[in-house]
Amino acid sequence: MANRGLQILGFALALLGVIALVVGTILPQWKMSAYVGDNIITAVAMYEGLWMSCAFQSTGQIQCKVYDSILQLNSALQATRALMIISILVTVAGLGVACMGMKCTNCGGDDPVRKSRIAMAGGIIILIGALCSIIACAWYAHDIVRAFHDPFTPVNTKYEFGAAIFIAWAGAFLTVIGGGMLAASCPRGKAAPSYPKSRPSSNKDYV
Repeated sequence: MANRGLQILGFALALLGVIALVVGTILPQWKMSAYVGDNIITAVAMYEGLWMSCAFQSTGQIQCKVYDSILQLNSALQATRALMIISILVTVAGLGVACMGMKCTNCGGDDPVRKSRIAMAGGIIILIGALCSIIACAWYAHDIVRAFHDPFTPVNTKYEFGAAIFIAWAGAFLTVIGGGMLAASCPRGKAAPSYPKSRPSSNKDYV
């Protein structure tokens, strides 16, 4: 019963994690303009995401522009795009596999050991997807930090972390926990029944 509850909790956390990954991938606030030095003009806030860049004006107007060409993007952005998409697809596939192996479902047969192995395989797949998202977020964050501390970067083009990258971090964290819980559904072999040892009968006659 405890193992079943662990599987349900792990599946729920992984599902919330993949939703956060999808939301974080879509949002354009992966990095936002940093107001440092003489760059104190706050009438327009610039945001950049994986798919578009947006300008938020103080009047409430929003103007977004989708990136024209993939070849014009830097390597960090291209790699982050690819890794986030791979992470979402792999995590969704892991959720499907784990769903077949959970004890609360009828898929995957009636053998509890086999179902536990399927759930464990699904958890491992989810962990692989979470690893891809962690690498993507870390790569993109490193690129932001490197450009921020680069003395040759103009002050008005410096960026800092946006809200979307924190959402993606949270999604990766949830998928790691959920995948770990599902991977902990290790199959337990059935213990062999033990029988009392029988003593050999003695044919001796006692007087």
